[in-house]
Amino acid sequence: MTTTPTALLAMGPGIADRLFTPVRRERLTALVDTDPDLVAHRLTGPTPEVARALAGAELLITCWGAPPLTADVLAAAPRLRAVVHAAGSVKHHITPACWERGIQVTSAAGANALPVAEYTLAAILFAGKNVLSAAHRYRELRVPHDWRAELAGHGNYRHAVGIVGASRIGRRVIELLRPFDLDVLLFDPYVDAGAAARLGAVKVELAELCARSRIVSVHAPELPATRHLIGAAQLAAMADGATLINTSRGSLIDGDALLAELVSGRLNAVLDVTEPEVPSAGSSLYHLPNVLLTPHVAGSLGDEIHRLADFALEEIARYTQGLPFADPVTPDDLARMA
Repeated sequence: MTTTPTALLAMGPGIADRLFTPVRRERLTALVDTDPDLVAHRLTGPTPEVARALAGAELLITCWGAPPLTADVLAAAPRLRAVVHAAGSVKHHITPACWERGIQVTSAAGANALPVAEYTLAAILFAGKNVLSAAHRYRELRVPHDWRAELAGHGNYRHAVGIVGASRIGRRVIELLRPFDLDVLLFDPYVDAGAAARLGAVKVELAELCARSRIVSVHAPELPATRHLIGAAQLAAMADGATLINTSRGSLIDGDALLAELVSGRLNAVLDVTEPEVPSAGSSLYHLPNVLLTPHVAGSLGDEIHRLADFALEEIARYTQGLPFADPVTPDDLARMA
């Protein structure tokens, strides 16, 4: 690049201040010509200040809550050449018009995969020792008890963990499981047996994975073909006392079928995502003793979002040097992304 690119931030309210600390703001403004205090929350019918910045922007820096880049928005941004997304999925704002225009796109999905995989690892290890049930029973009993007898058959030695989807997160989970004495099974139609073995897993079909795994963790993308991927038949195949973990998207699981299994007490669940995103106030998920329900916090939060900012800054630095993005997103990638 012979001149400093002009950039505009476009994301939800309050996110830019959390994403870019003062030190990171300094680095950002050293890399590109931008006003870090000017953040576009919408690009359709923008304020005059945003409209002027959009018209001159060569680079758009986005994060959660980014407005869609429709054909009309792109028409108002004739100089736009690239989008750097400081978060995971770009499906909510990157439209076909972006690809038609030839806009380069990069995403911090790889960086955001790390905390999700860490959450999943913790959930797997706790589920293996039946911690959720033991904690609930301990609150009830409040007296000395033979816990070793009650928890016989549990533990994290040589039982099977099933990973549904060799996504970035799924692959990272498999990697994190390597130090443990667990047998990892993988279902993913795009991964063959050899590739699965190189990852550290055994490729199986979904029915076999559900039947053999004490813990099933879902990491497939949200697509029409994956809606209710885990349905009544798959849940019924899981052994009594098995645990289902979902940190992907709520739509991948048949919620009614899962709730029936959970209410019966036959299965356990760790759910960071549900459909709808927030269960109704009267949902049994909030109080069932065999359910750990968290409010979609497995991904980056708190100081973890600074990892996303650092990724974005590195990609912006590459762009200013005329280098290709380290982690580009292509139209074909969207078919396998969350």
